[in-house]
Amino acid sequence: MEPTLAPDEPVDLDNCAREPIHIPGSVQPRGALLVVHDDAVVQVTANVTELLGRGVDDVLGRALGEVLGTAAADAVVAHAAAPGDVRDRNPVLLHLPDGTPWDAFLHHPPGTDLLAVELEPALGAQPLTYTDTYQHVRASIAGLDRARSLTELYDVAAREVRKLTGFDRVMVYRFDADHNGEVVAESKRADLNPFLGLHYPATDIPAQARALYEQSWIRLISDVGYRPSPLVPTLNPVTGAPLDLTHATLRSVSPIHIEYLGNMGVTASMSISLLKEGRLWGLIACHHYSGPHAPSHGIRAAAEFLGSVLSVRLVAQVEEDRLAAAHRAARDLAGLVAATRNEDLPLTEALVRQPALLAIMAADGVVVRAQGRTACAGDVPTDPEAVLRWATAVGGEVFATESLVRDTPELAAAVPDVAGALVLSLAEGDAIVWLRREVARSVDWGGDPHNKAIARREGDSVRLSPRKSFERWRETVRGASLPWTEEQRETAAVLRRHAVEALYLRGLADSRAAEILQRSSLPQTLPQAPGWSIEARYSPGDGGRVGGDWYDVLALPDGRLAVVVGDVAGHGMAAASTMGQLRNALRGLLMREGSPAKAAAGLDLLARNTMAGEMATLLVAVLDPATGRLEYVRAGHLPPLVLAPDGDAAWPPVTGTLPIGYVPQEPVPGTLDIPPGGGVVIFTDGLVEQRGVALPHGLERLRTAFTGPVAGDLDAVIAAVRDPSSDDDATAVVLRRERPA
Repeated sequence: MEPTLAPDEPVDLDNCAREPIHIPGSVQPRGALLVVHDDAVVQVTANVTELLGRGVDDVLGRALGEVLGTAAADAVVAHAAAPGDVRDRNPVLLHLPDGTPWDAFLHHPPGTDLLAVELEPALGAQPLTYTDTYQHVRASIAGLDRARSLTELYDVAAREVRKLTGFDRVMVYRFDADHNGEVVAESKRADLNPFLGLHYPATDIPAQARALYEQSWIRLISDVGYRPSPLVPTLNPVTGAPLDLTHATLRSVSPIHIEYLGNMGVTASMSISLLKEGRLWGLIACHHYSGPHAPSHGIRAAAEFLGSVLSVRLVAQVEEDRLAAAHRAARDLAGLVAATRNEDLPLTEALVRQPALLAIMAADGVVVRAQGRTACAGDVPTDPEAVLRWATAVGGEVFATESLVRDTPELAAAVPDVAGALVLSLAEGDAIVWLRREVARSVDWGGDPHNKAIARREGDSVRLSPRKSFERWRETVRGASLPWTEEQRETAAVLRRHAVEALYLRGLADSRAAEILQRSSLPQTLPQAPGWSIEARYSPGDGGRVGGDWYDVLALPDGRLAVVVGDVAGHGMAAASTMGQLRNALRGLLMREGSPAKAAAGLDLLARNTMAGEMATLLVAVLDPATGRLEYVRAGHLPPLVLAPDGDAAWPPVTGTLPIGYVPQEPVPGTLDIPPGGGVVIFTDGLVEQRGVALPHGLERLRTAFTGPVAGDLDAVIAAVRDPSSDDDATAVVLRRERPA
């Protein structure tokens, strides 16, 4: 933090942020200040003569009882000695020897054992009690309790504070993240120009002034034209330093602020701090235009009480609004999360198909990258890769900018139609990016915030002074979108937790389904038959998507081999579960019946009665290893490919019926006689299907591959035939009869 100005250094708008406003060395003259140490007055303000009828020299060094009288001094000592913060018990009502009543406000200047005693003439109802204060604001608090939105709270507060204090104008300011103020509510005299909706730059209230507002909730300037009453002596004789008046109710005000108020035509002012979690959130600003105005301390205390209640209600209302937004987001998120459970769609598609994904952020477009896929919705750049590269590099879980031109000019040049973006980082390389177009919007300021007037000082020097015009001044903001609100950022954070959880659960479900499929539906070892070789392969779809393919090879009790290749419609856990049930049921039927036709018919009966709506294609074959006779049935499945001993390959005559779940009657089996050197290939459609290519072309590629140079290498055949970008899984089983030695 920059050092404060020296006491004799002139103050202007260039250096007012360094003005030591907590040690002004003077007070407002509506009251007097006495500083006590060891029961002796060590400092006093010069107006003590006017207010108490005692000269400064007659007060300094005197015991407090000699200055105020024994009864008043005893009351001060007792007030100061009670446990807790003395400021919480202010004021104490004193009666001086001449019988006049005074309100005494006590505090200990920070970092000292001094006692500061501020005296103001006691006005209004006496003594001041909690009941008195509450009576003033009881109706106002009821109004605040009835309010159900921030706007209602602002309006009630402005109206009730003006009714309570009698100021000509009462405004509620709300500060943004950059400490610029906006008038969000106003109650005023009918003849005054409205300030509602006007903005005021952060420079109107420098940082050190905001810090004081957080320390003292209320500040009154009863007469803007006052002449400060200096402390005598200037430096405190105990500390050797200027007296810290942070907690003083009479603390003199910065001359720059006095000039600012004077330029506005304000003759008296009062402000009440609105705090949220101990930080300055806003102000209730009271202005008077018709001369000095000094509400009694009882009224000020009631106004401060009302401000504290409003602060609590503001925090509660903000929390209510946050919870309401979170509930709305939760409803939208529930739909989004439910959509991600549709495993027939990639996760990106499942998200962007939901209108809530755009609505939840009031965005014009959205880009989603997840699990290696990209999908878009709304108004997005033709090539969103530049946006995604930037999004993955910004860091943090949630990042927002309303102006790419200001914050990321390189990206702004690449995507000129995008002005603002909100990034949600999900995982490495995965993100959701909401985009907004430019919105040229107007901001109404109370006077040109960039204008600094030049005022002449003595001699040839000049200084910068507060602006003199407070007429409405409109600034047009370009190159930016509508700002992302704090609520939207919080909603984004909530959404991120849900989206990450959905990604995790989806990935976990896929992993579990793949694990179940591999462990329970695919045989760990294949049975051996003399004179025969058996190979089998299963390959999931692109991105590891789990499908419904399975194969099985088992030895029957009579020595024959049963070979099964099937494909359940769908993907994910549902398909894997159906696959497991069909596989196990078919194993039992084959063991009992020994006939592929009877086993297929029994499986269809089971599916129709216990798995309504499920569908699977199936080829089940039974091989006699001794003779080479293969009996098989097809239930909606592709035919087997017959391998000839001379290296040729061909398709057998078409036989078959509808898929499992829709078989009208027991299927008629087909038969093949496999000679030595020959074989058969049983497979699923995922091996031969290719996007944009007719199925017969895929079948011909498979036949050609098994007649070419890689025919003996099943992995090489699959690599040559299968579409690498297919999202369907693929299965193949090859039976070959060996030639005699």
